[in-house]
Amino acid sequence: MSPPNSMSPATNGSTNGVAINGAKKLLDFDPSAAPPFKIADIRAAIPPHCWVKNPWRSLSYVLRDLPVILSFAVAATKLDSWTVWPLYWIAQGTMFWAVFVLGHDCGHGSFSDSWLLNNVMGHILHSSILVPYHGWRISHKTHHQNHGNVEKDESWVPLPEKVYKSLDTGTKFMRFTIPLPMFAYPIYLWRRSPGKKGSHFNPYSDLFAPNERTSVMISTLCWTAMALLPCYSSFIYGFLPVFKIYGVPYLIFVAWLDMVTYLHHHGYEQKLPWYRGKEWSYLRGGLTTVDRDYGVINNIHHDIGTHVIHHLFPQMPHYHLVEATQAAKHVLGKYYREPKKSGPFPFHLFGYLVRSLGEDHYVSGTGDVVFYQSDPHIPKFPTSATTKSKSS
Repeated sequence: MSPPNSMSPATNGSTNGVAINGAKKLLDFDPSAAPPFKIADIRAAIPPHCWVKNPWRSLSYVLRDLPVILSFAVAATKLDSWTVWPLYWIAQGTMFWAVFVLGHDCGHGSFSDSWLLNNVMGHILHSSILVPYHGWRISHKTHHQNHGNVEKDESWVPLPEKVYKSLDTGTKFMRFTIPLPMFAYPIYLWRRSPGKKGSHFNPYSDLFAPNERTSVMISTLCWTAMALLPCYSSFIYGFLPVFKIYGVPYLIFVAWLDMVTYLHHHGYEQKLPWYRGKEWSYLRGGLTTVDRDYGVINNIHHDIGTHVIHHLFPQMPHYHLVEATQAAKHVLGKYYREPKKSGPFPFHLFGYLVRSLGEDHYVSGTGDVVFYQSDPHIPKFPTSATTKSKSS
């Protein structure tokens, strides 16, 4: 039985994605039902050493990634071939994304127990890829503290129906038309999401408390200094060389960031709940997150796809997440959704992304447990899942 004031995913006006199999899953298990365990039960199942932060090990990942980035840039510059450049852009953009994940650890305090080391490394890593460290850190903390909450979440939060219907055609086109949403992150940093106000660069934004303004100002200054570097380099070496070396990889990094963060909260085969009011809890919100398998990229981007345990326990170092997840599965039961196994490269995830953007548009403005609904005017792109369900 669904909780009170809820809308069943089978009757929310949108398809369930996997049709017949999805309907059977709904009969077997209601993902919006309150879990029979507590977060303390999950914590108790995880080995004690998984909570230990080793700053030297964390730094070793930085020392692993930076030489790779420099080597890629040197090699691409020397070869200077249009056969090489596309390969460089994909590889380097992926490495920029790996750098973001290490800075992400700093923001959560999982890089080390040292406040100073976390903040110094966080600024170095995130400023290098044009992310305002403290501005991002604070809003990302809000996301974790309110995950799965329609009214308070910060990252790819669903739009209530009234807000959605107030959007102009251009905004809807940008938000739901592939590949445009995958380049939304810089816009989000400047002006947040529809229905929310503020900027990650403005210390007086609604995002930040008065005692956080100095930190935000420092990060904005670091971001500005870094942004001036490619601008100045363009005057010295020309726009095109700088764009090829730094600009395109930056765009690939943004696409990685937007795709990964979206798919950790959207696009599962079965519609997952979002909460508001008294039905929301930290545990229930965290259990709506989804693990993803990225093939060989798992190791490159520091196992960020192991996302459920990360969301529940963000202070845990990334290098313990896989082990902790395995240890916690027997407690999580059906609330843990085993990710589909990837080939060497996670091409299968594009199907989930396209289907979700074609179906998941808004949620009801009423009710404490809600599921995504579809706008029939937004075009849907065929995927293997929808093709199979139509032929069934």
